[in-house]
Amino acid sequence: MYVMRSLLVFFFSTFLCFQVCSNAMPTQHSELSKLGLVEVGSAKFTIMFWDIYDSRLYTSTGKYPVQLESEKLVFEITYLKDIDKDDLIERTAEQWQHIGVNEEVFRKYLPSLKDIWPDIKAGDSLSLLVEGEQSYFYFNQQLIGSLAHQDFGQQFIDIWLSTKTSQPQLRAQLLKGNDL
Repeated sequence: MYVMRSLLVFFFSTFLCFQVCSNAMPTQHSELSKLGLVEVGSAKFTIMFWDIYDSRLYTSTGKYPVQLESEKLVFEITYLKDIDKDDLIERTAEQWQHIGVNEEVFRKYLPSLKDIWPDIKAGDSLSLLVEGEQSYFYFNQQLIGSLAHQDFGQQFIDIWLSTKTSQPQLRAQLLKGNDL
């Protein structure tokens, strides 16, 4: 009887935790499209004659900048070539250095990104939803992880949207006249 009651308590508490946890954060990429976000802009990143990825920026208002405390932002990249996660993380760190993010600051994110990000194949998409202090990563329409660092979301999108970005033409296409 004790074992049966313990199992019931375990399953009931697990069910409640699942319900609370699943309500606390988005669980599917398809929910991103249900957030009522508006596209700000889109751009293709090309090096020489190689197309690397397509990107899209969405916000609650269709404008940028946004107040991340109260508005939502989604940045989506669809890759047009394969890239392994170590290379992706290395390029991300290089871009943070380029825009002037303190190395001590961005180094603390790298282990989490290594745990979250997969290797990328052509056709895969990686999306970031920034909602308040939470940043959620989606891979091919599936939630793969989140970071609860207050400044992470802004620092990540600054790689593309900062005035210090290494790709000002890409920034201009993503922002389409916003915050130029």
